[in-house]
Amino acid sequence: MTVVLDHTAGRPRHPEKAHRPDSATLRKPDWIRVKAPVSKGYAATLAIVRENGLHTVCEEAGCPNIGECWEKKHATFMILGDTCTRACAFCNVKTGLPGPLDPSEPAHVADATLKLGLAHVVVTSVDRDDLDDGGAGHFAATIRAIRARCPATTIEVLTPDFLRKDGALEQVVAARPDVFNHNLETVPSRYLTVRPGARYFASLRLLQSVKEIDPGMFTKSGIMVGLGEARNEVLQVMDDMRSANVDFLTIGQYLQPTRKHHPVMRFVPPQEFEALKTVAFAKGFLMVSSSPLTRSSHHAGEDFARLKAAREAASAR
Repeated sequence: MTVVLDHTAGRPRHPEKAHRPDSATLRKPDWIRVKAPVSKGYAATLAIVRENGLHTVCEEAGCPNIGECWEKKHATFMILGDTCTRACAFCNVKTGLPGPLDPSEPAHVADATLKLGLAHVVVTSVDRDDLDDGGAGHFAATIRAIRARCPATTIEVLTPDFLRKDGALEQVVAARPDVFNHNLETVPSRYLTVRPGARYFASLRLLQSVKEIDPGMFTKSGIMVGLGEARNEVLQVMDDMRSANVDFLTIGQYLQPTRKHHPVMRFVPPQEFEALKTVAFAKGFLMVSSSPLTRSSHHAGEDFARLKAAREAASAR
């Protein structure tokens, strides 16, 4: 478990949570435990990230898979700064008033992509409700910079919801990422406490709109379990995603970053994740990743190859 105070900045990392009472924590089961990141590959990836002055969601969100991914030099870049304008109850990314955009950031992301030798790169961001376009133009510039520097690299974006940002989605889709990901995060009944700054049906509509603009673009979305949702609610989210023609579903265990965050209500056993995976494939998803440690960008490159193969196989029938 991480700390709430960001000691490097000398301020609370989550000021809106700092005065909340500590919530109870559940002991992690054996299937959730991971090794500490100490490999040479991890150190090399960290050096490239620091050299280019970049942020990664791997570090900022406290991803449990960072040791595994960085050992293979797989990092998920987080653009638009390191400070989010939302205050989701599950997220460890710093919240507050963000600084100005760094116009050199797209070029730095492209350079780091080249140095890491990434065949598939994932670019995500904080929410930037303070920007007129929600950061969409910066996403598009980053995609174009990667294309110019690494033309063979496939690109996956994991975007905010661009809530009330007219024309923002169109900018990102026009830049033609290979995969457009936007996570629903949880079931509708949990939004008020888990994701209060977002709207479930606005996020669902965003994913549907991607397919309306570019029917050939792969779409992806994910949810966490262990937040107090019921199984039938998870199945309904699957149906909603399929109604929006989402191709790829990810399901992972919610892990509480600190005692100030939303508590883990239940650790879902691996066999339940397998059962959900079976149901999701039956509902028509081309690709499903469902396990306790599944995260949006975990094994993203390998999963993208499987996703393309699944579409080709479906088209050949």
